[in-house]
Amino acid sequence: MPVESGSSAAARQAKQKRKSHSLSIRRTNSTEQERSGLQRDMLEGQDSKLPLSLRSNLLDLFSQIEREFENLYIENLELRREIETLNDRLTADGQTFEGADLAKGALKTKASHSTSQLSQKLKTTYKASTSKIVSSFKATTSRAVCQLVREYVGHRDGIWDLSVTRTQPVVLGTASADHTAMLWSIETGKCLLKYMGHQGSVNSIKFHPTEQMALTASGDQTAHIWRYMVQLPTPQPVADIATPCEDDVDFSDKDEADGEVEGPNDCPSVRVATTTLRSHQGVVIAADWLVGGKQVVTASWDRAANLYDVETSELVHSLTGHDQELTHCCTHPTQRLVVTSSRDTTFRLWDFRDPSIHSVNVFQGHTDTVTSAVFTVGDNVVSGSDDRTVKMWDLKNMRSPIATIRTDSAVNRISVSVNQKIIALPHDNRQVRLFDMSGVRLARLPRSNRQGHRRMVCCSAWCEDNTTCNLFTCGFDRQAIGWNINIPALLQEK
Repeated sequence: MPVESGSSAAARQAKQKRKSHSLSIRRTNSTEQERSGLQRDMLEGQDSKLPLSLRSNLLDLFSQIEREFENLYIENLELRREIETLNDRLTADGQTFEGADLAKGALKTKASHSTSQLSQKLKTTYKASTSKIVSSFKATTSRAVCQLVREYVGHRDGIWDLSVTRTQPVVLGTASADHTAMLWSIETGKCLLKYMGHQGSVNSIKFHPTEQMALTASGDQTAHIWRYMVQLPTPQPVADIATPCEDDVDFSDKDEADGEVEGPNDCPSVRVATTTLRSHQGVVIAADWLVGGKQVVTASWDRAANLYDVETSELVHSLTGHDQELTHCCTHPTQRLVVTSSRDTTFRLWDFRDPSIHSVNVFQGHTDTVTSAVFTVGDNVVSGSDDRTVKMWDLKNMRSPIATIRTDSAVNRISVSVNQKIIALPHDNRQVRLFDMSGVRLARLPRSNRQGHRRMVCCSAWCEDNTTCNLFTCGFDRQAIGWNINIPALLQEK
């Protein structure tokens, strides 16, 4: 009987020890066994300082990892074949899609559920690509009918409100957080007059219907009525700065307007108000003239709106009932009606047509702050809100809105054109969009790195009779912008 040598006995003991420490891994076929045996032979032939048993354990672990990756790879191939099958089916149904590497997402799902999920993903991708093409087409069209004409720069802080005079000479007025209000030449962009009578932010500006008087509301808890006299400069040729550009380019927070802006030093100023209206206990956020210009209404953060007599500056009525701060007030162009908006998610309609009866109606159509509610020439009210919706109401039946516009950003002080009833929506996200009274979107004003607002757009105002600019917007980028909207072309594309 042969005697076992010392070296062979040591090798046998090492193999037994290696078996006791190795993982119990099921061998599925002879190929794996042959490969494992080959790897062990190579391992034993390599020069290493690691103990043979530790090297063997590492080899077994890496072999197990390799088999797991093989299983995943096989599953990946199966899922890719299913994706190709679904693509062929959708192509046969007349649907195609672009881009979208769906294989990566599909690996996270089981094969039994992949069919329905991948089909839904393909349909969604198809719709998204189609929507992008349509949006790109609309953006190109908007540039043709909506052109930036003039920028009005000179305020040292954000502009809350703007308005256009209703009498000759026709000028643009702006109200700013820099405690001033300015009057501008629409054609030249030159500042004609600066009002410096307020001690706080000027939050709104409105012009008298027949006289050269302005009404401003301020954070100093007062509203001022002041007279102005301006002389229009010689009109200059309008530079075409509405050059075609790529679709919206998002700005970084770096902004040219964030620096110190030198105001117009040669602009004459008015420092004393003709009439000061005092009685509010908080910020006066808005003010407007009633039809005829003999009375004004103010809205305040003290949750009340006040009605004043212009000649005597006496308080006629205090309109209370809102549960939170007021955000805006507006008067009807031909009737003694007032609408007030509030942070309590409501707006109220106040009726002063009958001197003996002052009725009020409360409307609860929004879920967040109502930033503004305005009248149209007819019998409609349009309300905008921080809940990203705009609602159109009929004065004869205001139980529910006749139309609703849903947007992607909070809506600020809106305006409605007199003749065509086009609604201009200024947004927190720096966009300005145009809609009709049915809620159909007509256009989006161009905005890029060359033109448009760089900060929140606070207000819009129409002036359809002006041939140079018929729409104005202002924002917290310290500038007002005059736009030329080709309304016939806009409505024709509708």
